[in-house]
Amino acid sequence: MVEPRSNAILASDAPASTVKFAHESERDFAAILDFYQIRWEYEPRSFPLRWDADGRLIESFTPDFYLVDQDLYIELTTLKQSLVTKKNRKVRELRALYPEIRIKLLYRRDFQKLMAKYGLKASG
Repeated sequence: MVEPRSNAILASDAPASTVKFAHESERDFAAILDFYQIRWEYEPRSFPLRWDADGRLIESFTPDFYLVDQDLYIELTTLKQSLVTKKNRKVRELRALYPEIRIKLLYRRDFQKLMAKYGLKASG
């Protein structure tokens, strides 16, 4: 079951400049989305990934962004390599459990290229 998050933020509700992001790179990405008027939600859903023997949830994954009109989740990975491996695993598990969900993982190099393309300095 995909769980909606009560603290989901819609771009139409608040511009990137007013949202509390977990990482500054997320703010930069949201600003680009806002500039191009791409509707987004910040961390709108958590996807259960693993359960213990008693059926209790022990791991879930909450992608950073949902692009509403594209029906696409975006996860930014601008942190150190050890965390990239963990995110790659979670994305693979999400795809296996929820094949109908579209998700794109943006690596640090992808993010830096995107920021350079728009003449911005990447924060992460």
